[in-house]
Amino acid sequence: MPHTSTLDDRPSHARFFERTYRLRMEDVTPDMGVRHDAIARLLQNIAMDMIDESEWGKTNPFWIVRRNVIDVLEPITWPGDVHIERWCEATSSRWVGMRQRLTGTPTATGFADADRPTGLVETSSFCINVTREGRPSRIDDESMDDWNTDVTETRLKWKAMNPAAPGDVPDGEIDYTTFALRTTDFDALGHMNNVAYWHAVHAVLDRVPGLTAAPHRAVIEYLRPITPRDDATIATTEYNGGIALWFIVDDVVTTSVTVTPL
Repeated sequence: MPHTSTLDDRPSHARFFERTYRLRMEDVTPDMGVRHDAIARLLQNIAMDMIDESEWGKTNPFWIVRRNVIDVLEPITWPGDVHIERWCEATSSRWVGMRQRLTGTPTATGFADADRPTGLVETSSFCINVTREGRPSRIDDESMDDWNTDVTETRLKWKAMNPAAPGDVPDGEIDYTTFALRTTDFDALGHMNNVAYWHAVHAVLDRVPGLTAAPHRAVIEYLRPITPRDDATIATTEYNGGIALWFIVDDVVTTSVTVTPL
């Protein structure tokens, strides 16, 4: 399977944080492929581990993700482990761009043998430093100086990758559905957790199974938090050979998602 991600490789001089996690049965589809929500959870886990174990985590402990780009180049499968490398690729005064490379290591169990492709997923995250109350906060100078020794981009700016609203997709037939939210979807910040959004996305992807069977890119942009409530509206349309999806609460788009072929 061709590896065609446009995300930059890790520079040879860049320091990186790494962890290996055991994949679990709840991470995969019936055909043993690791789902996007499991990838989002793994990205969240390594981010938290990096914060907990790095010096800069003592002065900058609170972060929110504004965007995840997930390039599935070769599916990671269960049973097995996934090894993640994480490094900083760009900085600004209040946010950073982080890259993560996920590589699978198949293992043999009663469910499958180990003679499977390893799998490769390249990801990029736009992460904002915030206060405990969730307001954007300046990264301390010592941490910034340390990070900037590894990067060439020090004026990272936000630029949306997804269409902002359903009306921005010309000639797209929009399907609107209600998505029931669960109490377990909300985390310690009182926001719908990054992982929970993917349950709605997978409900849509089930209608186009060929899309995720091949190399593809998923982009999720968290524009506004969803706080505890009963439901949200999901708008869906065809987009660039794949799908576009928006979460809408009180007539406001909170989150946009695209899944397209690579």
